[in-house]
Amino acid sequence: MPVLNLNKTQRRKLSIFAKCVIFSFLAWALFAVSSDYVYTIKAGMQYVNAPDNRAFHPLQSDTVSIQLEANGWQLLFSTIQSTTQSIQVDLSGLQRRNWVVFTNQLGFVNRQFPANKRVIAVSPDTLYFDFSKQTERKVPVTALHNLQFRKQYDIIDEVRISPEYVTITGPLEDVVQIERWDTDTVRASNVNGSIHTVVQLKQNQRANINVYPTSVEVDIPVGEVTEKILEVPLKVENAKQFSSVKLLPGKVRLTVMVSLRDFMKVTSSSFEAVVNMDDWVADGVTNLPVIITQIPDFCKLVKVEPQNVDFFIRK
Repeated sequence: MPVLNLNKTQRRKLSIFAKCVIFSFLAWALFAVSSDYVYTIKAGMQYVNAPDNRAFHPLQSDTVSIQLEANGWQLLFSTIQSTTQSIQVDLSGLQRRNWVVFTNQLGFVNRQFPANKRVIAVSPDTLYFDFSKQTERKVPVTALHNLQFRKQYDIIDEVRISPEYVTITGPLEDVVQIERWDTDTVRASNVNGSIHTVVQLKQNQRANINVYPTSVEVDIPVGEVTEKILEVPLKVENAKQFSSVKLLPGKVRLTVMVSLRDFMKVTSSSFEAVVNMDDWVADGVTNLPVIITQIPDFCKLVKVEPQNVDFFIRK
């Protein structure tokens, strides 16, 4: 590979040239980031000051395009940041009409952005709403939880919620689509005892839906659990076309996790294990898989032995 040999004068000229290129680039970059630019971002909408006596339904998407004017630094930082912007929309004008115009509330929108950013326009500029009779409905509350239990501990009974139902009000077409309302997720680690806490309901994403109350009491019964081994007789399903079916073995051994409180209550009769002869008729299997069709609440099935059984039939 040829080596470029430069004398002292040539090296000095090359160094001066490189410095000039670097200084020119820095000057251009400084000028570029100091200039103002207009760019567009997507933003979600949160409705505020909604009319109390009118149930409304938005007739457009809950996302708008916002034109912002800012300098190059702000544009660069906005590009780097991946957070989704959201803006509040003032709906107080819906008391007199069924639309709101962003042009009339650009000042309100601008106050939601830093002083070095200026909102020029929002698209669409006009939001339309459909009004309907406000209706009321009660829906059950579902308690969400993500618990990490200490070894040999688990939930041992039904989670209790008070109140069990919340009242939602809003437009009929929106209210009828809501079948339940979730709570915020209850989180805890190394749990070895029952949990009693007050949990907020999940934040309402629709400004035209009101929920009452906004929090509930949640009781999660937690107790010590242990393994229990049971022998359960096997039943045969869909065997009417045969005079007899003999299974080998005729019982299966189940290993389950059960609470110490219910240890004596859980017996073989609490479970049901079956085999389905349709599996042999349709697929010609050589042995039948065991299916557990009945298991008590809050019992966890750990193991089934055997998982498949042999059979003899008499037609």
